Amino acid sequence: MTVQPMRIAIAGAGKVGRFVARDLRSKNHDVTVIEQSKKVVETHAGELEANFVIGDACELHTLDEAVLASCEVMVAATGDDEDNLVISLLAKQEFAVPRVIARVNHPDNQWLFTESWGVDVAVSTPHLLTSLVEEAVSVGDLVRLLSLEQGKVALVEITLAEDSPVVGKSLGDLSLPTDCTLVAIVRGRHVIAPTDETSLYSGDEILALASPEAEPELLTVLTTSL
Repeated sequence: MTVQPMRIAIAGAGKVGRFVARDLRSKNHDVTVIEQSKKVVETHAGELEANFVIGDACELHTLDEAVLASCEVMVAATGDDEDNLVISLLAKQEFAVPRVIARVNHPDNQWLFTESWGVDVAVSTPHLLTSLVEEAVSVGDLVRLLSLEQGKVALVEITLAEDSPVVGKSLGDLSLPTDCTLVAIVRGRHVIAPTDETSLYSGDEILALASPEAEPELLTVLTTSL
């Protein structure tokens, strides 16, 4: 599948911003990096095949210079949560950027990174690490891997225990809750696209998209004998 190139702006040329820029450029996206430190730009500009704008991404004239209105994605990746919130708000309200992704540096600030501040997706490394640890050790529990659409839906994972009531059944036999869909089953090293005929086995990792209201019912369906 060919991915259509996009215009993407990244605020912050620190390690995170540079890595994201390099990765996106390898996929042929048009990347503009905004960095207020001229020294940082001079040091790293040669490493990246990206456009650079020197200036404060919290200021409108800098975002104008980066032609933010023509970007499909804005990534606020600075090391300052306050700056990332301001950048996100300006990108959404002043330039109508369709998708705004913001880095959360301090986990206690994650509650602020919502649509009220223009954030479509907030990425908190500590919370992500916690989810991955739980995903690795939890059997029979629901683990939230990733929140989407400002928490309105999440990618969740449930590993089926040996005594799960759905082991040996087909997906078509299950009554899944509203606002929930199974997107994949990980079995060993294989990823299975679920169909009604797919049988479930102990140790299967069920990946689903679900609303917060649907999560308890999904857990009940997959883990509780009726």
